[in-house]
Amino acid sequence: MTNSRKISRQIGLVALVSATYAMVAGGPFGLEEIIQTSGYRLGLLVICIITPLLWGLPTTLMVSELASALPETGGFYVWTSRALGPFWGFQQSWLSFAGSIFDMAIYPILFSTYLSRLVPMLGKGYTPFLVGVFMIVVCAAMNLRGTHFVGEGSIFLVLALLVPFGILTWYGFSSHPVATTSTHLTKPDVLAGILVAMWNYMGWDNASTIAGDVKNARRTYTLAMAIGLLLVIITYMIPILAVAHAGIPASDWETGAWVPLAGRLGGQKLALLVTLAGMLGALSTFNALVMALSRVPYAMARKGFLPIMFGRENSYGAPWVSILVCSMFWALATILGFEATVMLDVLLTGLSILLEFVTLVALRIREPDLPRLFRVRGGLAGAIFVGIPPAILIAITCVRNHAERVGPFNALTVGVSLVLLGVAFYFVGERKRKLS
Repeated sequence: MTNSRKISRQIGLVALVSATYAMVAGGPFGLEEIIQTSGYRLGLLVICIITPLLWGLPTTLMVSELASALPETGGFYVWTSRALGPFWGFQQSWLSFAGSIFDMAIYPILFSTYLSRLVPMLGKGYTPFLVGVFMIVVCAAMNLRGTHFVGEGSIFLVLALLVPFGILTWYGFSSHPVATTSTHLTKPDVLAGILVAMWNYMGWDNASTIAGDVKNARRTYTLAMAIGLLLVIITYMIPILAVAHAGIPASDWETGAWVPLAGRLGGQKLALLVTLAGMLGALSTFNALVMALSRVPYAMARKGFLPIMFGRENSYGAPWVSILVCSMFWALATILGFEATVMLDVLLTGLSILLEFVTLVALRIREPDLPRLFRVRGGLAGAIFVGIPPAILIAITCVRNHAERVGPFNALTVGVSLVLLGVAFYFVGERKRKLS
């Protein structure tokens, strides 16, 4: 009986690729401002070459090695704790959880925004907040059915959200080729474009937390990271090329431009389909991230760093207490709004990713003989080098966005305060553990 339940919980390569794609991308949304400010050629260079090389590829290589070496539920928490000790393992989890509060607030907001395009009355008053909470409840309910249910569901959701972009691509390339209207760009900000694109390439490490429920995890993760990165690049690049081929000027791109662009290429029906794709993209990303991030408190509870109730599972093997408590925090965070969340998300999540690169190097030094189905090439020097470009980008992000505001406070100040709060929580919890 126990063995059959364990088998029913596991997911395979296709489901893992779909869930990873949902966590990272959820469709080509969020790239519009890069094209508007940089034009097609430079924008595509940033989106499909520079950012993947400096950020996406190093991250997927790091995740591939660590997941193939330690394929356990809890993922990055397990890696960091083993390599750097319980303090840094706790900080890794705290940074990921704190970052997730702001990251996860984005998707209910996007969902309600796209829905209000279809039903304008749902965009008034407190209704968008209630719609976002409803989406969170739906995703929590799906996650209570276990990893297998969410993983298989991700296949359907990702296919459904990509179909409208497939149709848009067909309309764009089947249009009579015309030269794209030239747009005068005053000093395109390549660095700003890279920083925006970074957000569209974040989330690879989140897939690691469900390793205990992945079939043949050591091999599957390596393949999933490679296929997932290629899929993200392709689904970002091809629709943009199609729109460029149709002769729509880069100046017409702005936040949320996919819907009106679809209307221009294929009429109101295609605009409606892309609007639905926006809703599905937000839903699929949030749903997959609930599955991934709820496993971190679960793993910490199993190690004694959180109350044992967070380690409880239901009959589907889902950590139901962790799912419900995390969902409550994510629902409350939607009150912050979109602008206030992005800087804090990039800062906190970026710092947690940097800890993972440090973990990669530390494990190479401390456990050189640990079996690794996949290794970053170049020995120890290669493991160090692969983390340098992401570290530089995170540092630049903090400098460039230090003036962002969260209410009356500087966003960077709020972020640093949250980092220090994690340190305080560790020592308070450690003292209680010793006293008990």
